[in-house]
Amino acid sequence: MALVSPLPRWEMVARLRPYWTAVYLRTWKGSVVTSFVMPLLYVLAMGVLLGGFVRGGTNLDGAPTYLAFVAPGLVAAQAMQTATGETTWPVMGNIKWHRSYYAQVASPLDVVDVVAAHLAFVVFRVASTSAVFLLVMAPFGVFASVPGVLLAWPVLVLVGLSFAGPFFAYSATIRSESGFAVIYRLLVIPLFLFSGAFFPISNLSPLLEWVARLTPLWHGVDLTRMLVLGHVQPGLALVHLAYLLVLSGIGWWLAAWRLTKRMEV
Repeated sequence: MALVSPLPRWEMVARLRPYWTAVYLRTWKGSVVTSFVMPLLYVLAMGVLLGGFVRGGTNLDGAPTYLAFVAPGLVAAQAMQTATGETTWPVMGNIKWHRSYYAQVASPLDVVDVVAAHLAFVVFRVASTSAVFLLVMAPFGVFASVPGVLLAWPVLVLVGLSFAGPFFAYSATIRSESGFAVIYRLLVIPLFLFSGAFFPISNLSPLLEWVARLTPLWHGVDLTRMLVLGHVQPGLALVHLAYLLVLSGIGWWLAAWRLTKRMEV
């Protein structure tokens, strides 16, 4: 049970900044490849090499080339993968192995403060990796709208956050790390392949296309592609944005609720 503190909630969350700064300074070298090298390899392999065999046009949602089509999908998928990596093993480690969460709530910090600080760190990680990915894509001439790219950056952060909350809640619920196989095999990999990142979802069967439209990654991919290509449909863009905002809020609440239940045991 955390001690009662008269400080405002935002200041309590900020008290955990030194902890997460130390975590990042100790682990950033391990993320250099995924954050800096992998985006370049993705763009070269999927966009340039494979894209050389694919003609652009109306069958690519209006993208002039396959590279212009696939690049926004790749950066949105990267945001999902980054958020997943930061809310699976790290959450279980903070509960099960080094029990950092228990030490934190033994202070005046509450569980909601702990969750907020962790998700704020996820926002930082997604924002930094997405920014690098966008910078890597810039020399390839796939951006039709500079303001659209600037708007796409916070959208990518929102894509990551829409996955971070639910996956945090799941990680706080399971008792064994073997449960992470469910996330990667049944959610992350299928979403990566079939949410419009590599081909229009209209190529799927009607049932699978309907399922794809319900996934947060499709909303993120489609909205990011609209922005960077400069072909924004205001009504659909608002639907995408509302979906991601609502899912992020629900996920945040679920994460705090499940961690509270787990730490009461």
